Amino acid sequence: MKELRFLLYILFMALTVVSCGGGDDDDEGSGGTPDTPSANVNKNTVTTTNAVTRLEFPRVKGGRNRILVYRTGDKYGINYCVEWDADKKSQRWSCYQMYQGWRGNAGRYDPQTNPGNHPNERQYPYDPNLPASERWEEDYFYGSYFNGARFDHGHICPSADRQYSKEANYQTFYMTNMQPQYNKFNAKLWAEMEARVRKWTPTAKGDTLFVCKGGTIDSEENILTRIQGKLIVPKYFYMALLLKIKGQYRAIAFWAENENRDRGNESLRQFAISIDELERRTDIDFFCNLPDDIENRVESSYNTSVWGLK
Repeated sequence: MKELRFLLYILFMALTVVSCGGGDDDDEGSGGTPDTPSANVNKNTVTTTNAVTRLEFPRVKGGRNRILVYRTGDKYGINYCVEWDADKKSQRWSCYQMYQGWRGNAGRYDPQTNPGNHPNERQYPYDPNLPASERWEEDYFYGSYFNGARFDHGHICPSADRQYSKEANYQTFYMTNMQPQYNKFNAKLWAEMEARVRKWTPTAKGDTLFVCKGGTIDSEENILTRIQGKLIVPKYFYMALLLKIKGQYRAIAFWAENENRDRGNESLRQFAISIDELERRTDIDFFCNLPDDIENRVESSYNTSVWGLK
């Protein structure tokens, strides 16, 4: 009997090791899972793609919302991901990772000379896998004005963050990665925030900056207008940032109004908030794949000095 119990115990331990091992490296990315397993009641459930378990992902909304995963045919695998609202025909957020090796000099894709799959050479490419019924029939960004000011194609995952290959850069110009932004907002304050994200990108192997960015599309009070009564223009834009350095985590968020004025010279410190506060404003559960104890700690507060914000 003792021998039987011992054999059963050995069999149980072997099955446990098998069930806990493996995983899709392509979907994990760099630093994709915490070092110490712990309770996590709000993590994403895998339905169609393992990518939703990556740390940059917020809790997915489900329903008529698609998770779009953009991959490149190289060692990097996943380029960035999008939650696309098929009813609103609008992007809710883009999320991606920044770590050693993501920089390069591939150059910026030019939609003026490379029309992609649009019938109009001026226009940006559509995601070829997105059904026509779930996107607008034309590019309403072009020629759009509100209160006398025009809107830009505001990248959420920016071109400058994806210079390691021409394919990766091209994918950032998909309309699913765009939101209408006032030119002065896009070229000044938003650009300053994007530059800061690149500055915070770790250089040590294994360290990672997890990024989730988007515009407010879910409540009318946070929508500025709709171009031609269709395309949503968010009133606010945000960035949720989780930094992993030597196995330790810290987080911070930015929140800024989409305004037609130059605020590029203002201190980014005044736009910084905690992840918890960003969740209250957006009703999005960021970094839900972190173990609950780490998530609760890093999302509840932030220190602008530690992040170098003055």
